[in-house]
Amino acid sequence: MIQPLYAVVFGEVAVILLLLFRTPLRSPLLILLDKVKQGRGPVVASTAGGTLFVIMVSLLYNITTIQNRSVDAGNVNPTDQVLLANQLLEASLLGFTLFLALMIDRIHYYIKEVRMLRKHLEAVKRSDHKSEDLKKSLDENSE
Repeated sequence: MIQPLYAVVFGEVAVILLLLFRTPLRSPLLILLDKVKQGRGPVVASTAGGTLFVIMVSLLYNITTIQNRSVDAGNVNPTDQVLLANQLLEASLLGFTLFLALMIDRIHYYIKEVRMLRKHLEAVKRSDHKSEDLKKSLDENSE
């Protein structure tokens, strides 16, 4: 399970880098994220995120169980050390995956908000410019 988690983490990092910098792949990626967030996409994403979270909590519980077993026994079993390291790596990769998914969601939201604000600002500037032109033409006509 470690190799797929590494692939997911590196894939999410690549998506974040594509979103942060203006590249030719940014627009199709934003369109893809918009389509994923429509329909059943949010339900599927939250279900998958919840499942990953439950798996991570289960791994953390197993880690504490192994640690308590080694403390109670007074010595460290090599098998427990290998299990502990493996489960700790899996839990940390799951945590990174959930965190990066949250970052992708927030970056996408902020990019959409910035686009909407820019469009609104341009519309206000146009209307302000038109009103100034109208005011100037009325002042010239009155003279």
